[in-house]
Amino acid sequence: MQDFVRLILRGCFKLLKVHVDMQISVDKLPKKAIYISNHISWLDPVILFAFLPKNPIFLLHAKLYRNKWLRFFMTFARKMEYTYIDAADAKKVMEGLHDGQYYVMFPEGMMSDSGDIMKIYEIPAIIADKTNSPLIPIWISGAQYSVFSETEGNVPHRPMPKIFVKVGKPEVIKIDAELRKNRDYLKDLTYRIMNNMRFEALYKSDLTIFHALLRTSRIYGKTGIFSRRKIIEDINRQPQTYMDILIKSYVLGHKFKEFTKNKEHVGIILPNTIANVVSLFGLSAYARVPVMLNFTQGESVVASMCKTSLVKHVISSKAFIEKAKLENVIAKLQENKIKIHYLEDIAKEISLKDKLRGVWYYKVKKIPAKQKSTDTAVILFTSGSEGMPKAVLLSHQNIVSNVAQTCCFLHTTIKDLMFNSLPMFHSFGLTVGTIFPLLSGAKVFEFPSPLLYRTITELLYELRASILVATDTFFKAYAKISHPYDFRHIRYCYAGAEAVKEDTRKMLAENLGVRLLEGYGTTECSPIVCVNTLLFNKFGTIGRLAPAMECKIEKVPGITKGGELVVKGPNVMQGYMFADKPGVLVPVKDGWYHTGDVVEIDELGFIKIVDRVKRFAKIAGEMVSLLAVENVARETWKDEEFHCGVVAIPHPTKGEQVIFVSNSHEVTREKFASAVQAKGLSELYIPTQFMFKEEIPLFATGKADNVTLKKWVLEQLEK
Repeated sequence: MQDFVRLILRGCFKLLKVHVDMQISVDKLPKKAIYISNHISWLDPVILFAFLPKNPIFLLHAKLYRNKWLRFFMTFARKMEYTYIDAADAKKVMEGLHDGQYYVMFPEGMMSDSGDIMKIYEIPAIIADKTNSPLIPIWISGAQYSVFSETEGNVPHRPMPKIFVKVGKPEVIKIDAELRKNRDYLKDLTYRIMNNMRFEALYKSDLTIFHALLRTSRIYGKTGIFSRRKIIEDINRQPQTYMDILIKSYVLGHKFKEFTKNKEHVGIILPNTIANVVSLFGLSAYARVPVMLNFTQGESVVASMCKTSLVKHVISSKAFIEKAKLENVIAKLQENKIKIHYLEDIAKEISLKDKLRGVWYYKVKKIPAKQKSTDTAVILFTSGSEGMPKAVLLSHQNIVSNVAQTCCFLHTTIKDLMFNSLPMFHSFGLTVGTIFPLLSGAKVFEFPSPLLYRTITELLYELRASILVATDTFFKAYAKISHPYDFRHIRYCYAGAEAVKEDTRKMLAENLGVRLLEGYGTTECSPIVCVNTLLFNKFGTIGRLAPAMECKIEKVPGITKGGELVVKGPNVMQGYMFADKPGVLVPVKDGWYHTGDVVEIDELGFIKIVDRVKRFAKIAGEMVSLLAVENVARETWKDEEFHCGVVAIPHPTKGEQVIFVSNSHEVTREKFASAVQAKGLSELYIPTQFMFKEEIPLFATGKADNVTLKKWVLEQLEK
């Protein structure tokens, strides 16, 4: 009878668009195991009862077990009421596993009201370890959009959403005897297995970023039959819907097509605005590659960027060029025979036919140009350690995978609004601040500069922003002038690009009641590499690797503590283009990217940056950490207005020497030597020279610009 009921249910669910993907064949399943699944609707146990092999016993929490409708549909299923803090229940399960049974557990203990993973119990890992039973992860997606979920108000509901069930391969749990006592470690084991399964379910490796935007618009674009959600806004305060963005992308993209070639690299010089976003997706829709030019670097550097990436056409705005006083940049590009196309002029050329074409393309959800997900999606630039910037080529797969990875730790709902003031010519501002919210269904507000502190905090209050991304420097500035109510709706505060300082974290926590989470990324990794989360956070670390990433630690000569972090994953770039070899792609060797950061990794997988490989000076054969020198100064001179920088330059006899630059006249060699001695460091950590500079150079992100500082030091020494 049970098999007959399962057959009927299976047929009904297939008619209701339920798709099941088993990554392992039934005949290869182990003799005993525990299925662990996310829990997003009342349908979950019924669907699993219909499709899962081995006739498992369902462990249901009280609310689920006592529901009369669920009990009716699972009349012939084997089930028991289970409490995740009851040792007697765990003992029954272990006895059943020893007898060769299969079980289904929902490790969150209850149904999610957001569609995200919630609290994870350690019991699944403990039982799996003690009974030598593998865990088989399951990820259910789509059911959160149904009326059978408890997510109403957080995600859009539809009568018959497609439901996908992905069943992974068995994961064998082996726990060290010492770690069995660590509850966080046990919870983390289950969480990581489930999170990796979530990534596999979310990531569609065949999508381009424009196709991904189209897919998202189908799910999150409407709030009713005739009403549509406003999903993006900028300083002009004219919010736009997915339909607006897509139609404008079709129209602009077709105009760009008239003066460019297929797969041509096209420069963009625009601030954080809707126009920038539409230009990006418009180029992408027609298989052109947007090159995000950092216009703050000066005319020579911008010209070098264009030369390196073979840019012949640049899209910009007359109003922006005038306001930002970038006439010299435009003049330099024109000297190099680069054609400038202003959006104001293009807008005048748009005809009724162009607009109607855009509306039609939107209605039929047309993909205007054939592209592979492995094609280049965007080109960004890194400052490099010296010389002109390097071009970083990111594919559609790189960006789409990084968005999926971001979804695995930063879960958004339709109520969320991300405030992004980080420039789109940086990967943090582009992928995390702009593309991620658009592809995950959240609203985004694009603001042109992170330096307008007072305006930003007022907008956070007015817009009721719930997600804020910035750097430590900017968070500290916001915290100083903000009223606690400015941050009252903030759910996530993520800092990257530079290390989060303890006083910044305390300031946000104590003054604003906000928990500041630190992440780490590089342009070459699209950018997210690892993050702390609300579930698992360890201050002083950069968090743990994003799903689908792997790493290794390579020893660095002269450095005894830690090693260089080398990473691999779907988000690692295609490769570089260098200024001395324009247009020549230098791919990443074997897919492994050397970050240049010296790190240590603890037993929970949290990564701590110890130093930079290139931030060392080799003095008389000994390696001296420039970061350690900088930390001595910051711990000695704790004034909030104190800023400093440390660089290494050649020395005629000792190889290199350390130069210290600060904006304080109080820093003297004697005081510094005392501080070094008090910390028990070698005299090699005492800088050779001390210089004064009122403004220590910073990048637009607030990160120290050591390249510019080193050039200034060398110029001063030559005088």
